[in-house]
Amino acid sequence: MTIKPLQDRVVVKMVEAEETTKSGIILSGSAKEKPEVAQVVEVGPGTSDVKMEVKKGDKVLISKYSGTNVKLEGEEFIIVKMEDILATVK
Repeated sequence: MTIKPLQDRVVVKMVEAEETTKSGIILSGSAKEKPEVAQVVEVGPGTSDVKMEVKKGDKVLISKYSGTNVKLEGEEFIIVKMEDILATVK
């Protein structure tokens, strides 16, 4: 089964957070912040008002509490609007 977003929506999958700090300290599950970097899985066609500026495979920075969480075949995805994507990450 696949997800194909409609209009100006984008399906993303969160990138795993770092488990250790730069100094080598291992973080417990409660100490980790919710990651805000996600990888684009699928992109909708856009609308006459909204041009889609990301493509499949891009890494993006999204608003912290945006989107709708969806679980499909054991994997978790978030469907966000194009306006909730703040930047691309290289």
